[in-house]
Amino acid sequence: MQMGYGLWQEQSQRLVMTQELRQAITMLQFSSLELLEYLEGELAQNPVIEADSPIDWAELARQQRESYRAEQPAHNRAQQEYDRAANIRQGVSLVEHLHDQLHLLSLSAEERRIGDYLIGNLDENGYLTLALPDCAEALGVSVSAVEQGVEQVQSLDPTGVGARTLAECLRLQLAEKENVPAAIYPLIDDHLEDVAQGRITRVAQALHVTPAAVQKMVDLLKTLDPKPGRRYSTDTPAYIIPDVTVEKVGGEYVVVVNDRSLPKLRINEFYRGVLNEKEGQPKETKEFITSRLNGALWLLKSLEQRRQTIYNVTTAIVELQRRFFDMGVSGLKPLTLRQVAEKVGLHESTVSRATTGKYAQTPRGVFELKYFFSSGVQTASGEGASAESIKRKIRDLIAKETPKKPLSDQKIADLLTAQGIEIARRTVAKYREEDGIPSSSQRKRYET
Repeated sequence: MQMGYGLWQEQSQRLVMTQELRQAITMLQFSSLELLEYLEGELAQNPVIEADSPIDWAELARQQRESYRAEQPAHNRAQQEYDRAANIRQGVSLVEHLHDQLHLLSLSAEERRIGDYLIGNLDENGYLTLALPDCAEALGVSVSAVEQGVEQVQSLDPTGVGARTLAECLRLQLAEKENVPAAIYPLIDDHLEDVAQGRITRVAQALHVTPAAVQKMVDLLKTLDPKPGRRYSTDTPAYIIPDVTVEKVGGEYVVVVNDRSLPKLRINEFYRGVLNEKEGQPKETKEFITSRLNGALWLLKSLEQRRQTIYNVTTAIVELQRRFFDMGVSGLKPLTLRQVAEKVGLHESTVSRATTGKYAQTPRGVFELKYFFSSGVQTASGEGASAESIKRKIRDLIAKETPKKPLSDQKIADLLTAQGIEIARRTVAKYREEDGIPSSSQRKRYET
């Protein structure tokens, strides 16, 4: 067999990831706030693009708040005003709150120094994270002086702060209550794990009291705060600007893409005129403007493509999940990316990008578009029931159960099967645990 070299032509197709295509994909997966930041950067570096007016981010945020408030009933607005006043203290950290109180006490400079050091070593839950001997060594004082400092810190608000263990935190809070049963202290010291697991009978036997007495003590413990420092968390809240709005007009649902939060972009007429001049401009200038103009046109095209894709995907979701919009969570059915992709003629990865981090304001509330994609189980009629709708049914059944005789996972599965939902006991247990609902043994209550 002879071998040799040859030259021939052939045609083939392949996808080339150009810079423009990468930009379009990136913009599609941006959330509203991320897209605002991205456009701000593009406006800063590309002189060919301009907005109808400068972007005033504070004004945009104010308009969003006013728009949302205008859509709320009067009683909701009043409740928001109340909540806003109640949450003012979120701007004060736990350390600042404790320092302010400590400096109001009549303390010596040495005592204040110890107190400040101890407050600085509290974790976000309000617990002291250092051992007393280590504190004494770091401050160059005696352990007894540190113990007195701990007592000073523990006398501050919120009650329970400065504790070194959960048991100590609970004891500090119980000290302010009246008619506390004596058996609750050994319960705190030795049986918190049993209480967490719902082993009320075992605790009653160990403490030589009735299960009803243990139940009463457990109810008292539930009124205490195991993490007193958390109420002064200064975490920055996350604001959501819905990307689309779904409104019911007549008997149909209409999808409107939210463009109010985005600046209105256009091509600067000055640079367009420069390109139209045949003479007087250096070649390098025209090449620079041409490249920036092409980038601006592609940006505008990508923005419109993003808007159209989100609109098409949301419209398909509304059509496929029509029962949810009519009935609520109970009408939610299983839905996959493939089903939506086939309906709108897009790839599954495109649908995934168009729904991740995007939110829809609907008559049922604000939901991430990913919320509508859910697995589920088969019903007797052959249709699917989504995991969210099943979880809602489980919550409803548990809410109506008799506390003295809570429903087991198998009993819940039997009740759902009777409603035409084919579900196994282990699936019920899985959904219950995902919702943070304790098992039947932990939910059981004894007469008090």
